[in-house]
This record gives sequence, C-alpha cells and structure tokens, in this order.
Amino acid sequence: LRPPIPVPQTLTSLLPSSHSYRGLTLVLTFLSYTSYHLSRKPISIVKSQLHPNCSTLGPNPHNDSNSTTWCSWAPFDGDNYKELFGALDNAFLVAYAIGMFISGIFGERLPLRYYLSGGMVLSGLFTALFGLGYFWDIHVLWYFIVVQVCNGLVQTTGWPTVVACVGNWFGKGKRGLIMGIWNSHTSVGNILGSLIAGAWVSSDWGLSFVVPGIIIAVVGIICFLFLVEYPEDVDCSPPVHHVMTTSEKDPEAVTSNEGPLSLSGQSSVGHSNSPKEPAEEPEAISFLGALRIPGVVEFSLCLLFAKLVSYTFLYWLPLYIVNVAHFGAKEAGDLSTLFDVGGILGGIFAGLISDYTGGRATTCCVMLVVAAPMLFLYNHVGQNGIGTSIAMLIICGALVNGPYALITTAVSADLGTHESLKGNAKALSTVTAIIDGTGSIGAALGPLLAGLISPTGWNNVFYMLIAADVLACLLLARVVVKEARGWCGPMARQRGYVVS
Repeated sequence: LRPPIPVPQTLTSLLPSSHSYRGLTLVLTFLSYTSYHLSRKPISIVKSQLHPNCSTLGPNPHNDSNSTTWCSWAPFDGDNYKELFGALDNAFLVAYAIGMFISGIFGERLPLRYYLSGGMVLSGLFTALFGLGYFWDIHVLWYFIVVQVCNGLVQTTGWPTVVACVGNWFGKGKRGLIMGIWNSHTSVGNILGSLIAGAWVSSDWGLSFVVPGIIIAVVGIICFLFLVEYPEDVDCSPPVHHVMTTSEKDPEAVTSNEGPLSLSGQSSVGHSNSPKEPAEEPEAISFLGALRIPGVVEFSLCLLFAKLVSYTFLYWLPLYIVNVAHFGAKEAGDLSTLFDVGGILGGIFAGLISDYTGGRATTCCVMLVVAAPMLFLYNHVGQNGIGTSIAMLIICGALVNGPYALITTAVSADLGTHESLKGNAKALSTVTAIIDGTGSIGAALGPLLAGLISPTGWNNVFYMLIAADVLACLLLARVVVKEARGWCGPMARQRGYVVS
C-alpha cells in the first residue's frame, strides 16, 4: 500500500475543495516546467557571445591574440566553433534522451513531489555551474560538456512528473484545451530564459546561467512544500479518465451506483466523513507493457521528428538571426522569443481543435503538413523586413510547436490512462517518458545536424527541417486513417448505410 504523502495542514485548511487543489496543481506544475525551460534557454543566447564578430568592437587590445577572434571565449574561438556548439547541445540532449527512459520508471515508483523537487534543485546547481565557468575563467571544453551531461540527466525528472501530476487530477473531458493552455509553460520558459539571459549576455554572460539556476532551485523548493500528487492524498475523489456511453455529452460527469459525480469527482449526495478503505496499489506498468498500448509507438516516432525541428529552432534560431539578419546578440535573442509566442498559440489551438474533433493525430498531421511550406518561406523571405520576420516567426512557431505540445501533453495523458489499462494510473509517467524520451532523440539529433550542416549554408539546414517535418506527418498516417474511419462510421449510420 502506498502511504499518502503528508501535506502541510495550513495548506489543507486554505484549500478545502477539489477545484482549488486542481488549480494549485496546474499553477505549481506550470511554474515548475517554466523554470526547466528557462534554465535550458541561455545556451542558445550566449552562443553568439562566445564567438562574436570581434572586428565590430574596435582595435585588438591584445597584440599577441588573433585579430579576428581576440574577444571570443576559448575554446570556442576556433573555426570549428559551430561544431563545438553542436557538441554542447548534443551532450545535454543525448543525456536527456537516455535519462528520460529511465526517469519514467523511477517516476512511477518514487514520490512524485520528492522526485520533482530534487531534480529541480540539482538542475539549478548544474545550470549555475556552467555560468560559473565564466567567473572561474575556465576554458576547457570538457568542463562545459560534463556539466551539460549532468544537467541533461537531472532535467529528465521534470516532464514525466508534471504530466503525471496533472493527469492524476484531470480527466479526459477537456484535456486537450486545458493541457494546451498549460503547456504554454514551455514557450513562457523559453521567452523568460531569453530575456533573462539577454540582460547579461553582453556584459557578464555567466549570470545568464547563474540567475536561471537560482530560479529553478527556488521553484523546486516551493513545489516540495506545496505540491499535492494525488487527489486521494487530500481526501478528494480521482477524476474520470474514461467516459461511459451514457454520459458522452458530459465527459466530466458520470453516474455510478453510489450517485452522480460532480465535476470535481465528488459525490453530489455528500462526501462521507468515514475513513476510506485503503485500496491495494496497482503495480506500475512495465516498459514493454507501455509500448503495447495502441498509439504509443506511432506518436513516439512522430515526436522524434517533430521535436527535432522544434529543438533546432530552440538552440540555433538566435544564431541564425545574427548571421542572416545581422542583428546583435540581445536583439536576436529578443526576436527569437516570437517563435515561442507562436508556440503558445499553436499549443492552445491544437488542444482546442483536437478536443472538438476527437482527432489528436489528425490535428497534428494537418499542422505538420502546413508547417513544411511555411519553413521554406521563412528561410527565403522571413528576413525581408522586421514585419515579415515577426509574422513568419509567429506562424512557424505555432505550426511547429502545436503538434509537439499536443503529443507531449494531452496525447501522453490519454495513452497513459488508456482504457486497455483498466483504470491502472501507474502508467502515466512511463508512457510520458517513452514518448518524450523518443522525441528527445530527435531533439538531440536536430541541433547536432544543424551544427554539422550549417557550414554548408543555412538553406541546407532548413531542407533538413522540412524533411523531418514531412516524416513526422507520415508516421501518423495509420492513426489518422483509424480516426477517419471512426468518424465515417457514425456518419454512414446516420445516412442509413451499412458499415461492415
């Protein structure tokens, strides 16, 4: 039996209803993952400062230094600096991808609150250590790579945990819209990370890492004190994950033998004051068992290519803007936040449409199809004026991050509470980790490939992104066909046709 995690009594007295606990869970998990992305973003902003155009800074004060790279930060002052930046990104993302598959398994077996807060404090430590390399005057590549590897591993504690917490509190009813809005933490974190890093990038770039490191550690402590993992821990009823046929019109309310359940999942007859009988805790699902859930493999492989595109923009967009549009490091960082603004809009739109149509895969596929020509247009006309650049960045951000957001939130929660599990909620973290872990392989490949391809020209980088976008769409073809058949069946019956 799993003993309930103790919650501060002051918090229990302040939050008497299930609605309030749900709101608290959304806010805390939102702040938590905002801080995770806030701490990942500085490296993309600082890249242009580690190897700037020294000729724009005036004469070389060091006569014995290279005249074109005297202001660069060794070891990134060589001609291979793009490959070294790619190695830094790859160190973090490969560690993240490997750690994610393991993290989901631990997340099902450890208290979520302890696991999340511990990972956040460690993430703050390693983020700050990267920035301390500036103040300690470290110029050894392996120092920065080791810090990135450690940070990638501990950051895997975040995503499976926050999705599991939200999934424990919210049923399937309007999950796409709720999680679409909630998933804006990714873009909000990227925006705040860009702005915070940009404030010090041209003066003391070490603070661009130290300050976000402090922020994520503080938020981790707050989550440790106040996050509630399960409704049962505070005497609330769990949500409805699967809607019976008789209640399809109101997916958040079902009727049981004990009486109708309200939106909060509590009986409208009244909440019993008698203590609950402890139920036997179901076993956590195995890795292979999670792979057998219908749709897990397809969405995982789709996310691999969708996240490849998204993370290439995350790590390389500021440098692309500097090289192509010739903005300064701070201006490029600020402009790159518009891609994340589009991501917020795209995630909400994808969640809303998929809730209305019931077609998660179809929504993703349509957005991916439209994204391919938009990426081509951005590369060729996106720098023809500040207005055009702003519009194209928002549109591309919405189309690229919309499917990515939908798969990592609502789709993961749907599959983690799939009807084949027969009510076993001990699969949320594992399924989320499998999907996001597979996606993280693409997230590792994208920046690495961009670092290898960019010396041959930015056009080739965008061709790679377009190809990945098309592959992501094709991998969902089987699920899209299944959804289409599901729509055609009721329509045919309404018209009097026989469906075999």
